[in-house]
Amino acid sequence: MTETITVTGVVATEPRHVVTSEGLPITNFRLASTQRRFDRNEQKWVDADTNWYTVSSFRQLAANVAASVAKGERVIVTGRLRVRDWAKDDRKGSSIDVEAESIGHDLFWGTSTFARSISAVEQTTTEQSSESTAASQESEPVPF
Repeated sequence: MTETITVTGVVATEPRHVVTSEGLPITNFRLASTQRRFDRNEQKWVDADTNWYTVSSFRQLAANVAASVAKGERVIVTGRLRVRDWAKDDRKGSSIDVEAESIGHDLFWGTSTFARSISAVEQTTTEQSSESTAASQESEPVPF
């Protein structure tokens, strides 16, 4: 089963960032999403069930998540949902994974500051452009 899902919740584990031998960056973390409902008898909001997700991100998103997200922060995750059944010895269960397409801080709970990341390709292009600009500025007089 593959569907797109958007989930809000709390990052429950420190994001784990690895780079494979092929050079693919991957960042994973567990996300706890607790439903809230209004209890009419008690006249207050109460926590309902908590759903647990394993969130995986790849490539530039993985690098940005590793640099930006920490345990305990509230985030919004959009991605492809994968439900997988598993069995080990006499135990059985289901694993709910989200292959993230986008991850960001949930601004309902706080503020955030955005800084555009520069990928390795963009950085190389920017450095080359800066070097050629500096060289042309040295050879040409600057008009005032």
